[in-house]
Amino acid sequence: QVQLVESGGGLVQPGGSLRLSCVASGFRFSLYAMNWYRQVPGKEREWVGVINDNGDTNYLDSVKGRFTISRDNAKNTVHLQMNSLKPDDTGVYYCNALRAGELTYNYWGQGTQVTVSS
Repeated sequence: QVQLVESGGGLVQPGGSLRLSCVASGFRFSLYAMNWYRQVPGKEREWVGVINDNGDTNYLDSVKGRFTISRDNAKNTVHLQMNSLKPDDTGVYYCNALRAGELTYNYWGQGTQVTVSS
């Protein structure tokens, strides 16, 4: 059974930091690109960043230099380190596992709430 379980969300003041984690099970984690998305009510889900199976990363322009994605294949875990948080970073953050090829496999976690407010 495939599972992605996010944790680490919460309330933080502007300028603060949070570290989100996503623990995966039920598939070969090391073969998947791991994405983070976020969503606020009334808006479409927004891609935040990715770490590919080879460790390469890419980020949404508005989070470059503030957010860092890392992965630990031995622990089937991906992290999103968020620094210098802004109110616009508020949303539900989702972990996504993607493997595209002859067949595409696409899995989602349940999300974790991040609120940036004073």
